[in-house]
Amino acid sequence: MRKSLRTALATAAAGALTGGLLVVAAGPAAAASGLEGDFNGDGFQDVAVSAPRASVGGHTAAGSVTVLYGSPTGAGAAKIQTLSQNSTGVPGGAEAGDGFGSHTTAGDFNGDGYADLAVGAPGEDVGSDTDGGTAVILWGGSAGLSGGTTVSDPAAGSHDSFGAPLAAGDYNGDGRDDLAIGSDQNTIDIYRGGFTKSGSTGGHYKVTTPVLKVKGNDIFNLTPGDVNSDGRTDLLVDGYEGETSGDYYFNANYYLPGSSSGVTASGAHKLPAGIISDIGDIDNDGYGDIVIGNHWDASSDSAGAAKGGAVQVVWGTSTGPNGGTGTLEQNSSGIPGTSETGDAFGWELSLGDINGDGYDDLAIGSPGEDLNGIADAGMVSVLYGSTSGFQGGAAQSLAQDTTGVPGDNEKNDGFGGELLLTDATGDGKADLAVGLPGENNSDGYVVAFASDGSKISTSGRGIGLTAAKVSASGTPLFGSQMAD
Repeated sequence: MRKSLRTALATAAAGALTGGLLVVAAGPAAAASGLEGDFNGDGFQDVAVSAPRASVGGHTAAGSVTVLYGSPTGAGAAKIQTLSQNSTGVPGGAEAGDGFGSHTTAGDFNGDGYADLAVGAPGEDVGSDTDGGTAVILWGGSAGLSGGTTVSDPAAGSHDSFGAPLAAGDYNGDGRDDLAIGSDQNTIDIYRGGFTKSGSTGGHYKVTTPVLKVKGNDIFNLTPGDVNSDGRTDLLVDGYEGETSGDYYFNANYYLPGSSSGVTASGAHKLPAGIISDIGDIDNDGYGDIVIGNHWDASSDSAGAAKGGAVQVVWGTSTGPNGGTGTLEQNSSGIPGTSETGDAFGWELSLGDINGDGYDDLAIGSPGEDLNGIADAGMVSVLYGSTSGFQGGAAQSLAQDTTGVPGDNEKNDGFGGELLLTDATGDGKADLAVGLPGENNSDGYVVAFASDGSKISTSGRGIGLTAAKVSASGTPLFGSQMAD
């Protein structure tokens, strides 16, 4: 996508049917990182939902994180917990513009058997450093998340927005979860596993990524997963490429492999454009396949863009993401809907095995989808994985006018603005959480769906600000970011 620096952040926020099979590419196609968030160790995956612009204690856009704890009846059915920087034991205090929860990632950082949650507050003022940013770890335990510890910024004052983005993974394969933290530079700080509640870690190193250094917004997203199946988490870094001077740059993703010493830029591999991505094993061959959402319209100058948006699929191999690529669009046979300008197909993506067949399935958000004359009501498409790609004939379409889904299609709701596939019911099959950050004038809303064993059941549970105990003041954007 060709964008000037003045508009880039605002904008950021080939299929063929063969025997009922939607084939996007051929070739050997690892499992995702597996860092799922069972914060209380009860065997059910929990869902952390952010409201990064929520008011806390009267402080506008201070931000909060709500945990929808998993249970046999789904995420948020039995227990909901909301945490902010005003919560007991959480470092710091809620302040206007902190954006606590703007980025989150789950991992067992201290090795106690409970998943923990790393939370970024990129707008946090650090001393006299305005918007220097911070990251904290909220600790898991038998009662859920409780207390927290600040992750020390090794270069406070040399950058802003520390804590945006975050990604947990075992980058050196030593069996301990590491934490990668971005800022407004083109470098990533990586902390080795071995975290303690007193603030120590197993070590720290810095990686300079191939993305273009443009102070203010260098790295948009980090996506962890084991593409080459070597037991070490690899990292997908999204940012700019282009000239070192001038007003215009292009979006690009770069694959950085894990190694015995951790993430390395040696062997970096450029991949298609698109801010949101995920890694999982679509064709069950043991290698991680990459999906990248290129939600921009074809007129955006983004390589690979299509009318209404597209999803690029990059197949993994033992040598990395070298197994070929393919493109999914709403005009591809077997995919619900029709490609229309502004649909934002691929704005959000999540991979998970919904039917338990060993093949990861794909949920795709199109929050800009107009339905029955209602602008930007939003829609989610669910495609099912197989040996050769996605099964077009089995695809599902979900929206708020689907029977069983709470609420109604309304202008600017943006159903599908955030997605997460994770096993909240503990049956070994992925369930789906859908965020509607635009619901009720940007209050936000989440709908939790469960797998019925073969597909996503359309009977959803709605969770809004009241259930989450999040203030309705301002524009909370509840449901705009999720992590398990």
